[in-house]
Amino acid sequence: MNDKLKTKSLFVSIVGRPNVGKSSILNMIVGSKVSIVSSKPQTTRDRITGIITQGDTQLVFIDTPGIHKPFSRLGNYMISEIDNSLSGIEACLHVVEALKEPSSLDLNLIEKFKKLNLKTILAINKIDLVKNKAFLMEQIKSFSSLFNYDAIVPISTLSNDGKNDLIAEMKALASPSVFFFSNEDFTDQSERRLASEIIREKLLWFLDEELPHGTAIQVESFKQLSNLKVSIHAVIYCERSSHKAMIIGAGGQMIKKVGIASRRSIEELLGCEVNLNLFVKVKKDWRNKPALLHELGYC
Repeated sequence: MNDKLKTKSLFVSIVGRPNVGKSSILNMIVGSKVSIVSSKPQTTRDRITGIITQGDTQLVFIDTPGIHKPFSRLGNYMISEIDNSLSGIEACLHVVEALKEPSSLDLNLIEKFKKLNLKTILAINKIDLVKNKAFLMEQIKSFSSLFNYDAIVPISTLSNDGKNDLIAEMKALASPSVFFFSNEDFTDQSERRLASEIIREKLLWFLDEELPHGTAIQVESFKQLSNLKVSIHAVIYCERSSHKAMIIGAGGQMIKKVGIASRRSIEELLGCEVNLNLFVKVKKDWRNKPALLHELGYC
């Protein structure tokens, strides 16, 4: 038998309601930051691929935007990414929050699992918040009555509880296959794309309410100056002049804070010194402009 046929792989789509911790789970499994995280819903805008290779098995995870009602072309794109992620996929990781009853969105997902006959694992996240484990058992019974999951794994991305169990259950579903990525790969995203997402993450952290959802990042220049230094020039697009003023902040303090936090995270990711320059430009109603959305990589 060809040695390559002794290996196994599994493509897994991570799905669930907004803000249940899908991106945090992906980062936990991969062991590196490949998907940005914030407390705000709809943080993830497009499909993010994370890869883990252990021994003879390679798991490829696809993080998706949280299910929501779209109000723009960008929103429609985000919803289409969820549907696209289920096309040709081999398994799903259905993420729910501990102590929460199945929502209508969860029920819709379960119907898709049944229709597509998908192998599915239920991950119950944020178990660190559960004081009485009896309530967790009730939740497991509730979801088990709705769908015959291949496994149900309680986890906590805060403490990494359940991480190894979750990976083991995924590996058990893998089928004989060649590896689609090298053993060292942990994502298919470019460094340029990862840098832009990190900047957007910091905007989500530091800016209030809906303003960050009206921003987009375009890395105009990404230059390797040496093995130890990278220069990045990035533009933050927003929809109104008033938003631009808020992003820059009084005396430039907000953009400085975003820049410092972004630079530190990018340096940690790349393992070298980063010279980061940020600029803010107004693009009115950019979320509904197909040409700009395409330029930003959203369609």
